[in-house]
Amino acid sequence: MVSRLQFYCFLVQYPLIDLKQGKAICKEPQELKEVPPLDVPELLAYLVRQSGPFLDQLGVRRDLCDKIVESLCSKRKNQLVLRSLATGEPPTVDHDKINDELDLRIASVLQSTGHCYEGGFWTDLVKHDISDGKRHVAIVTTASLPWMTGTAINPLFRAAYLAKSAKQKVTLLVPWLCRSDQELVYPNNLTFCSPEEQENYIRNWLEERIGFKADFKISFYPGKFSKERRSIIPAGDTSQFIPSKDADIAILEEPEHLNWYHHGKRWTDKFNHVVGIVHTNYLEYIKREKNGALQAFLVKHINNWVTRAYCHKVLRLSAATQDLPKSVICNVHGVNPKFLKIGEKVAEERELGQRVFSKGAYFLGKMVWAKGYKELIDLLAKHKNDLDGFKLDVYGNGEDAHEVQSTAKRLDLNLNFLKGRDHADDSFHGYKVFINPSVSDVLCTATAEALAMGKFVVCADHPSNEFFRSFPNCLTYKTSEDFVAKVKEALANEPQLLTPEQRYNLSWEAATQRFIKDSELDRVLNNEHNAAKLRSNGKRIAKSVLMPSLSEIVDGGLAFAHYCLTGNEFLRLCTGAIPGTRDYDKQHCKDLHLLPPQVENRIYGW
Repeated sequence: MVSRLQFYCFLVQYPLIDLKQGKAICKEPQELKEVPPLDVPELLAYLVRQSGPFLDQLGVRRDLCDKIVESLCSKRKNQLVLRSLATGEPPTVDHDKINDELDLRIASVLQSTGHCYEGGFWTDLVKHDISDGKRHVAIVTTASLPWMTGTAINPLFRAAYLAKSAKQKVTLLVPWLCRSDQELVYPNNLTFCSPEEQENYIRNWLEERIGFKADFKISFYPGKFSKERRSIIPAGDTSQFIPSKDADIAILEEPEHLNWYHHGKRWTDKFNHVVGIVHTNYLEYIKREKNGALQAFLVKHINNWVTRAYCHKVLRLSAATQDLPKSVICNVHGVNPKFLKIGEKVAEERELGQRVFSKGAYFLGKMVWAKGYKELIDLLAKHKNDLDGFKLDVYGNGEDAHEVQSTAKRLDLNLNFLKGRDHADDSFHGYKVFINPSVSDVLCTATAEALAMGKFVVCADHPSNEFFRSFPNCLTYKTSEDFVAKVKEALANEPQLLTPEQRYNLSWEAATQRFIKDSELDRVLNNEHNAAKLRSNGKRIAKSVLMPSLSEIVDGGLAFAHYCLTGNEFLRLCTGAIPGTRDYDKQHCKDLHLLPPQVENRIYGW
């Protein structure tokens, strides 16, 4: 196979050669003038841009690569400026325009030779057709109710609101745990005998909160609970639990988590468009462990590896997460509609002159040190005299509950510890101030819920809280002294009433619209994604067909290497995998009515 650089060098020297057919072709003089051969700066610019995966792994920043490409395309940039002046537009040229012009040049030259790219060693350009004329969206997540965690709740709401439009069919794929794991994970000794029983529980919980019947499918894949990581690890090839006829669009909630030990079909080969949504700041948690710096270094590069290999687009809820390939920052989460209704009721009562807030401040969160309890106790201990008389109610359960409470008692802090409960519980309505000092969150759901209920929120000036800064009731602090000032300010004043726009921005309707836009799902649903076109002299050129992509080749190589490594049980165990999770076990076969993994699997729900 002719390498990319050799190919382009041939184009420069012999623009009349059809490399694919290996023979000369005749071109009219006028056509040759229309498509001049590529010059060296253009070749170098394209090579630098396509070498992004290599340069990224070497630590070369994206903006530096962009500047190199821009300088190499200076001649093209000058032409764009002149064109803008001629049309009366402001003479500004952004990086995207330069990229489009470079793509157009490459595509035009390739088209003039008769070359057509038909896929490489790693890639398959043939995707599944839409059999019934309706798009299919599969949402795959790492947790399920009744485990009250973000990766169980938010994907459930996402599925409901995506299905609400009825423009696409939606399937939510959640992990099924065997009875022994359910007893470790689910609260209040709640267990299920069958997937159907758990599905009924999930649907009832959801419909009580959204107020409409959500028309989407719930299916299950085998999972196992890791006590050390306090998380669920998929067992076997998760992608096989979406039938090929429905393999259209995949949304991977926590793509790094889902793919750490994924040994099966590559998501981007099976699906037309794959979007990853990053929920968790794993590096922040890992740094707190023994040998945390080394572990975080390794996990950082593994996360880069799997998200690059298995996703077309990655959405990060905030800048508090790792900067991953193909990623943009966007809050695609909303709040439970119940909290917005509570906020509306509070606003009505305040407008009538009623006293709404009869209590002071509170904190709500799972009682583990990493969830903000360390920061909270440090702040209160340092400024115990400055906050004399300040009492804080703390709600939460967790593994570190005894240690947290013992530390607070030893330091003689005025904290009142109470059992965790639903944030929508009536007992929270009277509080005026929610305090959240956590810096390990990616996007704190409790903060959004408190704002929706019309409360003040005092939180750290941290990337995880960037979305909330536009709300007037969000008071952020940079220093411990600033924390004291913000707490006193909140206790001494009344929160502002939310405007209709602010309420909408907190809703799942707004979050769904942000998700559709930033994930490029709007283009995909309109059948535009796989037909990315460039226009030249009134003709449309399909760049995805004309141009092989070095990024795609690298991504395919990374996926193949990952598949080989995750197929080795010894390597899996060395990197922390649960023994026996390369395939599902006999109990999963019994619960989900699956055939043994050695033969083709039947799937619960189809």
